[in-house]
Amino acid sequence: MDAVRVEVVRELLAGSEWPELTRSFAGSLRGAVRRGPAGGLLLVGSGAYEPWHMAAHLDDEAAWSGLPELSPTLVRHRVPQGAPPHLAVGTARLEAARRGETVLVVTPERAEAGLLERVDDARRSGATVLAMDAGDPELRGLAHDALTVPPEPSEVGMDVLQHLVSAAAGRRVRLRDRLPRLTRLAEHLVSPPPASW
Repeated sequence: MDAVRVEVVRELLAGSEWPELTRSFAGSLRGAVRRGPAGGLLLVGSGAYEPWHMAAHLDDEAAWSGLPELSPTLVRHRVPQGAPPHLAVGTARLEAARRGETVLVVTPERAEAGLLERVDDARRSGATVLAMDAGDPELRGLAHDALTVPPEPSEVGMDVLQHLVSAAAGRRVRLRDRLPRLTRLAEHLVSPPPASW
């Protein structure tokens, strides 16, 4: 999906909570990867769902935005024999994750026990854990931030949210985008205390 289509989707979803939710989650993703090394973003799905779509979009955003740290390493549950090196990273890589690295779990289904154990190991070793999922309580208990994908059929699904999150993560934040928020903060700081004080 190109930038024009992403903008059309944002406009169609205007008035709903989705544009803000995806921007917020993308901000968490971008903040986490900026603190870590390039190549420190580990993207993993469940045993039945490999997030190829998200990997491709994040890789594109990394190139377009000049943020190489957004380019993920796709972690796979089953690595075919003879796979090229960039497609031959197994789940043991999650056990080696350390502080400064980010584990992004993207799955429309509940995470299986083995994945949860590896994600827990990564978190205990200091990695930041983010999740885009269907509201799995165990995965959410491990995640520093999470975005719940509504069940199908819905106006938004996993594919749409992956587009919105990856596009927002690669978007350069300009000062004018922050001005309304900074203005509200300044007004709050200079306003008199409430009468109840």
